[in-house]
Amino acid sequence: MKIAIPDLISNSYFPAAAAVELGFFQEEGLDMKLELIFPVNKTLEVLRDGGIDFVGGSAHSVPFAFPGWKGGKLLAAQAQNTYWFLVLRKDIGAKKGDISAIKGLSIGAAPLVDLGLKQLLIESGIDVVRDKVTIGPVPGAFLGENKNFGVAAAKALEAGLIDGFWANGMGAEVAVRSGAGTIVIDARRGDGPPKALHYTMSALITSDAVIERNPEQAAAAVRALVKTQQALKADISLATKVGRKLFPAAEAELIADVVKRDLPQYDASITPEFVRGMVEFQMNQGLIETPVAYEDVVATRFSRYWKP
Repeated sequence: MKIAIPDLISNSYFPAAAAVELGFFQEEGLDMKLELIFPVNKTLEVLRDGGIDFVGGSAHSVPFAFPGWKGGKLLAAQAQNTYWFLVLRKDIGAKKGDISAIKGLSIGAAPLVDLGLKQLLIESGIDVVRDKVTIGPVPGAFLGENKNFGVAAAKALEAGLIDGFWANGMGAEVAVRSGAGTIVIDARRGDGPPKALHYTMSALITSDAVIERNPEQAAAAVRALVKTQQALKADISLATKVGRKLFPAAEAELIADVVKRDLPQYDASITPEFVRGMVEFQMNQGLIETPVAYEDVVATRFSRYWKP
């Protein structure tokens, strides 16, 4: 079996990767291989077409490959809440929470991830045209040996190729430690407009076809994820162990610190409140045209496995 993630050197989808590397999928009877498929829209297309069995990715992106949520489902949360950061050049002098500092700047963001920043700006009263905010790709992202958007963004920021980025916690950590960047918005921990918290979450995703073919494998995947979350909570050094297998040396030594901050969000539950917020966001950004029910988004039959 195969699980794919759209970013590798990252905390965003770390529980899915760790479940493979720490043997929890194997413990649940799943011979799981980890793959990197970027960007997330491509990851989901491969899931839809049967090339992989599971995705560890952004929940809000599912309708890109499964229009109207027909054929795709969330199995569990890898971690709660929108998990991206807005990082700006340190020399701009922006303060934490001062979203207005983005005016006139060029910001790097990945496909579908950029929708979160666009909605956050709308809800903050910033018009990208009027306020001259440019949102686009990061130069060099996913070229050569680079396997992480956030790290590429941090390096582009340091090189002066962009004024800021909207990306994951590892990218933010690298930018701050290098002295190139300042965190302005940490969406997961409540910076920005209140609705931003529920734009998306890092989720375990599969297709209806996989569930119908073998529901016990889907259940086993959820159990493996929950075991991984609990193991990392109990022993954060496991994050370094996984990082040293998957990451370059510098990021391998950072991952435990980044994941440690995420541990309070390691809850596999997917609440109706979250789904309502995400659906509103999806409609605002044109990912779906009409509201969808909780049961159309979440494979509720597996919810009994969300708690350890």
